[in-house]
Amino acid sequence: MTYLARRLINSVLLLIGVSILCFLFSDLAPGNFLDEMKLNPQISPDTIAALRSRYGLDQPMPLRYVHWVKSIAQGDWGYSFAYNSPVRNLLAVRARNTLILTSAGTLLAWLIALPIGIWTADRCGAWGDRLVTGITSLVISVPELALAVGLLFLAVRTRLLPLGGMVSLSFDQLSLGAKVRDLVMHLALPVTMLVLSSLPILLRHVRAQMIEVLKAPFVQAAVGYGIGKPRLLLGYALPAAANPLISLFGLSIGGLLSGSLLIEVITGWPGLGPLLLESSISRDFYVVMGVVTASAIFMIAGSLLADIMLLIADPRIRTE
Repeated sequence: MTYLARRLINSVLLLIGVSILCFLFSDLAPGNFLDEMKLNPQISPDTIAALRSRYGLDQPMPLRYVHWVKSIAQGDWGYSFAYNSPVRNLLAVRARNTLILTSAGTLLAWLIALPIGIWTADRCGAWGDRLVTGITSLVISVPELALAVGLLFLAVRTRLLPLGGMVSLSFDQLSLGAKVRDLVMHLALPVTMLVLSSLPILLRHVRAQMIEVLKAPFVQAAVGYGIGKPRLLLGYALPAAANPLISLFGLSIGGLLSGSLLIEVITGWPGLGPLLLESSISRDFYVVMGVVTASAIFMIAGSLLADIMLLIADPRIRTE
């Protein structure tokens, strides 16, 4: 069995396990969407019973799980009690918005972490390395929630960036260039929060891996042959350090995705985070399941992407 086939099978089994556990924990939680209706004297018990039968809440948990899996196969992803519509309609737009935010944050974080990590590794112990290490230590020590609230406070005080939402109210009347600029301006604050929460960890890992490779005998031999510093760092050291960094890339996607859910709630970005919060408060069971499953799919897809990159970068895996 090939490497990618094994990884794909493991990913499918992991997704099934996540869905079963989430379904079980949600079922064990007290109450459901219809419980509040029982407090309304104008709604008869017969109506409540009819609604429970309509939504399948009177069936045992294993049977409801099977029906939910069938609804995923049909493309509905269950039925939302609060919105009175298939969960698919809610997830489509929200998942796209979360994917935009996470992709932008991941790309920007790595574009910053790679050059700075390589630069500090080459100057290990120098003043620049100590300065970057001190700044990353300071940022790591600040809780992510406090960091996000602090940036939000600065944005409110300075009014340099728009707050809340994904676009302005007049977005449809703007030109194409103005639409892109408006989207980027709304994206700037949540992406900044996302990058600052993950960048120190990425920087430290890149720096540590590059320092380890720069001490390797083949790199020292390359220095002895008089190979220039840019070629030495980018042509020899970075490819040798690629494997752990590619694995870290897959893990960082999952970390950024989980962090984006909180940031979306704080900044009002219309992604999966606010939808998960709203559906949890209203006990909209199948929406919660849909959000958790979609998030798990994104994280597994990021891990598979890292596996594909490892397969391309490392001939030993292809030989295996």
